[in-house]
Amino acid sequence: MPSALIIGGTGLIGRAVARRLVAAGWHVTVTGRDPRRMPEDLADAGVRQVLADRDDPAALAQAAGGGCDLLVDCICYTGAQARLVLPLIRNAGSAVMISSKAVYVDDAGNHSNSMTTPRFPGPVTEQQPTMKPDDGPYNTAQGYGANKVAAEQVLLDSGLPVTVLRPSKVHGQAAAPPREWYFVKRVLDRRPMVLLAGQGRGADHTTAAVNIAALVHVVAERPGRRILNAADPDTPNGLAISRVIAAVTGHTWDEVLLDNDAPAHLGRHPWHYRPPIVLDTGAALALGYEPVGDYATTVADTISWLLAESARRSSWTPPGVNEELAGRWFDYAAEDAWMLNGPL
Repeated sequence: MPSALIIGGTGLIGRAVARRLVAAGWHVTVTGRDPRRMPEDLADAGVRQVLADRDDPAALAQAAGGGCDLLVDCICYTGAQARLVLPLIRNAGSAVMISSKAVYVDDAGNHSNSMTTPRFPGPVTEQQPTMKPDDGPYNTAQGYGANKVAAEQVLLDSGLPVTVLRPSKVHGQAAAPPREWYFVKRVLDRRPMVLLAGQGRGADHTTAAVNIAALVHVVAERPGRRILNAADPDTPNGLAISRVIAAVTGHTWDEVLLDNDAPAHLGRHPWHYRPPIVLDTGAALALGYEPVGDYATTVADTISWLLAESARRSSWTPPGVNEELAGRWFDYAAEDAWMLNGPL
């Protein structure tokens, strides 16, 4: 029975990878800091959880034991963290590091977390230039991608069989925040209309956690040193996503497609990037990757989770949706005022 260690295995991507491997007959160990985050189905399936801090090399070594066939690091954000796992990777048959499409820059140096939306010439390939590596704070708009680049370089320069995956906007159970909440809450609040900036044409490639898991499974069987984009087979825009969620929930609303005369913050859903950001996944497909499904197929699980938790607990707020974010996403007063008064 092949074995896998998933660092950060109780989170959004980690649990999807664990489920995929368990279903394929793997023995899986996951690390995490909170035993309450361990999904019951994984525990029931025999997945071993080791309580370990990501930055504790002794705890990580204990989790790895004598080695494994596959090591997946879902929470590697810095070059220092990448160096911590190099000894573990040396005792693994294959390794995967979850990076991000936030590393890519356009000709002007803009990236997906810039104040200015990047303008890529077409679907972004793995050869697209990236940010310069940095070792400053990683939990900032500028530092996130730069630190990911530093981590990538440490792992790839080691010469070890490490595959770097660069997903886009990841969706699935345990997302924090779940971006689909932008529309699901409007359904729960019985909003009669949905406002969409840029006529709903803005898009930022979606990536289902289960599709990442499918790609990890391929990489496990084909070890190598490479970079692969990870994304859904389609790139739905804001209008398409709103329609998917309305259809799944059985809700109807009027679609208000805003032009440039509307206030900039109105209708700015989480995927509002113009021009759209699209990842080229040709390299992953050439390796043998087969997506589990498109966005509409794979997002149904996320929507079901959001609806179930909302029904089970009144006034429930998903993880990661803080007061500041909720204020930006759900400014109903501004929406109603616009619908009543329109442009001045």
